[in-house]
Amino acid sequence: MRTARAISLLLLLQARRSMTGAELAAELEVSERTVQRDVLALAEAGVPVYADRGRAGGYRLLDGYRTRLTGLDRAEAEVLLLAGLPGPLGDMGLADPALAARLKVAGELGGAPAAGARRFHLDAPGWFRDAPVPPLLAEVARAVWGGRLLRVRYRRRPGADPGAEPPVERVLQPYGLVLKAGTWYLVARPDEDGPGEGPEDGPAGGPAVAGRVYRVDRLTAAEPLADRPFERDEAFDLAAFWDAKAAEFARSLLRERVTVRLSPHGVERLPHLLEPVAVREALAGAGEPDGHGWVTVRLPVESLDVGYEELLRLGPEAEVLDPPALRRRLAGAAARAAALYGPPQR
Repeated sequence: MRTARAISLLLLLQARRSMTGAELAAELEVSERTVQRDVLALAEAGVPVYADRGRAGGYRLLDGYRTRLTGLDRAEAEVLLLAGLPGPLGDMGLADPALAARLKVAGELGGAPAAGARRFHLDAPGWFRDAPVPPLLAEVARAVWGGRLLRVRYRRRPGADPGAEPPVERVLQPYGLVLKAGTWYLVARPDEDGPGEGPEDGPAGGPAVAGRVYRVDRLTAAEPLADRPFERDEAFDLAAFWDAKAAEFARSLLRERVTVRLSPHGVERLPHLLEPVAVREALAGAGEPDGHGWVTVRLPVESLDVGYEELLRLGPEAEVLDPPALRRRLAGAAARAAALYGPPQR
């Protein structure tokens, strides 16, 4: 830890030219006394670091001294820095190497970090929800990063009674981690013959199966097997697998169909309110617009209850034609809204 911290201190001074002991202590999350000891250790190792006294003083490197980072131009460095998402990297236990890499790029290219940060920001969690970090995420990330098998124990269903439904144990080949709307998922292949069912598993099968998906927050144990590397299939494309899996999962939920007339504005609003898979299917089969521009679609929904909630958000821009029970339910909601907004009673 001391060596890693001293390297971070060196890179900070290279990137920022001069920093006070208090600034370095805050950045490295240590005491100023520890900073003094680390500076002394660097000096003893031959690094030309010295302290300036006075109001504008601080720790500095001798002019002209730097560790060189070659092979990257400014645009490449800015793109590289965008990949260092501090929140998710910290959750996975990779904050220290990420900081070192960013400092190296910053020291070589000056304003690259600020230029990138001013232009792009990833806000991974969804609106109006907390996204607690799964306690075993760092262990899972260590196995993914190191290419080692991972022994896990997990719950198929959240909140299940351990006595009635004991956790499942598996040894997995961890291929990657995905952060979706604040929830972490592990993409992996079982390392053993058998069904290998999981919380959001794909179909069982042989080598053609790309992988299965496990919610990291459902893991109750995770142990990277340091002495057991696995041979990774280099043809596996994590992003493509996730896109296909997400679309497959969404389609599996859409069990009902509702016939709806949509106004032109309703068609515009539809992609902002409903699942993209449902929107694509509905608009692909839309009929010709009538004289007022309204179109009739067959809209996939998870259930009639969910469809009711979703279509309420479209208000007068949508008219349900079928099934009759859903039409009556929405008509009742419209009547209650009209009564609320009718003329005030005297």
